[in-house]
Amino acid sequence: MASLVSHEWLHAHLSEENICVLDCRFWLGAPSKGAAVYQDDHIPGAVYMDLERDLSGPVAEHGGRHPLPSAAQAAAVFGRAGIDETVTVIVYDDQDGAMAARCWWLLRYFGHERVYVLDGNYSEWKRKGRPVTDAIPAVAPRRFQPRPDRSWLATVDEVRAAVRDRSAVLIDSREWKRYIGLEEPIDRRPGRIPGAVHRFWKDGVEEGGYWKRATDQAARFADLDRGTPLIVYCGSGVTACPNVLALKEAGYRNVRLYVGSFSDWISYLDHPVETGDPSSSA
Repeated sequence: MASLVSHEWLHAHLSEENICVLDCRFWLGAPSKGAAVYQDDHIPGAVYMDLERDLSGPVAEHGGRHPLPSAAQAAAVFGRAGIDETVTVIVYDDQDGAMAARCWWLLRYFGHERVYVLDGNYSEWKRKGRPVTDAIPAVAPRRFQPRPDRSWLATVDEVRAAVRDRSAVLIDSREWKRYIGLEEPIDRRPGRIPGAVHRFWKDGVEEGGYWKRATDQAARFADLDRGTPLIVYCGSGVTACPNVLALKEAGYRNVRLYVGSFSDWISYLDHPVETGDPSSSA
């Protein structure tokens, strides 16, 4: 399942009418920075997508720090960007693919199959001397019709079932220190969802935001049975998305994102968490 396109491919097809480029640069600690750097320069024709305004729904008691947007919000956001079923979408960022993969996952979840992540980050695009501009494109809106595909999404009830009866393998995509509960810089409780295995999302990308090849991605997940359902999570359903993409590239089919992730899990006060290195337990 190819979900990536090269800089060379995008450069060759950039001026085509049915190509839509989305700039997803976003810094979690500086939420206005992405829009500011987009104003400075971006790939010609690119439309800016803000993680919290465009690619997330409103924060509530449950749903996590970056909740799933509604179908109506997706229709408005992606339609305003000029996307309908005839358009091929290319997404990029400067965060090793985390924000771009979130946008890729959202479009796939809402039924848009023609979406790809740029292989290599925006800084690499500039370093190679590819064209950039500060011109904000005038985009003709199109009708984006959301068709939610539940095969991409895991609900909190399904995660509860996975914890209870091991009906799926849970994959934690955060850093090791957060996985074992040694550090928790964001959420109010440290630890992980019980039974989860660890696969740090950044192990799937290399310097410059280039994605490891499918065979290398497969090696990262070689101990996971391809017939077992997989549920991927992180802190808030963003950095888990690169692992979803990596698993798809590696040929895994039954892969879902728990979009609320750990921040949603701990919003239910009765939910258990685990801490410590599971390999050292008796």
